[in-house]
Amino acid sequence: MTITDIASSWEDLAERLSGALHLSLPPIFMSFTATPPEGVRRFDAPMSEPAADGRQGRVPASCVFWVEAVKEGESFSTEAEDHGNCSVGRYTHGIASLEEVAGNDDVAALLSSGWVTREMFQAIPAVRERPGAIAYGRLEGVPAGVSPDVILLRVNGRQMMVLSDAIPGLRIEGKPQCHIVAIAKEGEAAASVGCALSRARTGMRPEEMTCALPAAGLEQVVEAIERTAATDSVVARYAADDARRFE
Repeated sequence: MTITDIASSWEDLAERLSGALHLSLPPIFMSFTATPPEGVRRFDAPMSEPAADGRQGRVPASCVFWVEAVKEGESFSTEAEDHGNCSVGRYTHGIASLEEVAGNDDVAALLSSGWVTREMFQAIPAVRERPGAIAYGRLEGVPAGVSPDVILLRVNGRQMMVLSDAIPGLRIEGKPQCHIVAIAKEGEAAASVGCALSRARTGMRPEEMTCALPAAGLEQVVEAIERTAATDSVVARYAADDARRFE
């Protein structure tokens, strides 16, 4: 398969995903690499002023890059320092160990509020291999030479219904929202109902949720989603027709 064929394949899968699920936002990809991918621009928003504990980054949290990937249109790459403001995101994305972030003020705030306990924090999934860079972009426009690892979808309740039926054993997770990236990176599809931390930082609407899919085997998942969506449409039409007896 040529580079052009690979790019066309990702574009086709993005179109099919959006069509079958009626997505309001395009699917995005994440690619974890040892070094920044060639030919992909560096995310260059200004670095924030450091917090009291030294935390700083180019966005408030790693999950904000999901929003930037949709908004920007063009793919971009990030490095560890860009994710430096959110200790939770740094940990779930494999950028820092639990020991490296445990003493930070944002972790202390989450613990003191009771949002998580130390035991819960220690059980949060994280990417196993520390990346040198993470690239983001719309799945419809994966740059040449970039291999997606995770596909992220922003979905509503009806779309989650289709995904749950189409993907046997789909994990439905809670807080923090970003740990579904680590689960998908390790080869398992996972969805999240969201979390207060991420919703505040990304501006997600109350009815929105997220789903992370492993890029490997995506075509088979898309086929299952298409079949499930088509079946649901048949059943929905039957139910609508049957309901007319009550008008």
